[in-house]
Amino acid sequence: MFMGQYQHNLDNKGRLTVPVRYRELLEVGAYITQGFDRNLMVWTVSAFEKISQRVAGESITDPTIRLLQRLIFSSGEQVEVDGAGRILIPQFLRQVARLDTTAIVVGVGPYFEIWSPELWAEQSALLGDAEANAQRFVAFDISSA
Repeated sequence: MFMGQYQHNLDNKGRLTVPVRYRELLEVGAYITQGFDRNLMVWTVSAFEKISQRVAGESITDPTIRLLQRLIFSSGEQVEVDGAGRILIPQFLRQVARLDTTAIVVGVGPYFEIWSPELWAEQSALLGDAEANAQRFVAFDISSA
């Protein structure tokens, strides 16, 4: 499970150091795709295969499904963690996420996200609004029982 927040630099080739705690989950590689919020999503191979099977199994006659398929598959790239613990983020994905020299890596359970510091600051502000969160999440029954 991917948890926590980390700040890492990108080198001039677009390589990002993967947090040490995440690397063992990516031993067989990963998939990186455009996210839904001008961010990037990094999936383990098994998680991405499940997502891709589900999305690919939907009817292509549904225009919303076609958009989702385009979003996920046209921006998807298989990546490997190199010997220095880095992944190469393709240029077009760096542009989508507005990544330059610094990235925020955020664990989101079954995957992790990569954000520009500026866009992550906006997300953090949303997440930091306790009153709004109480309203947003009231419908979810989050209990330990």
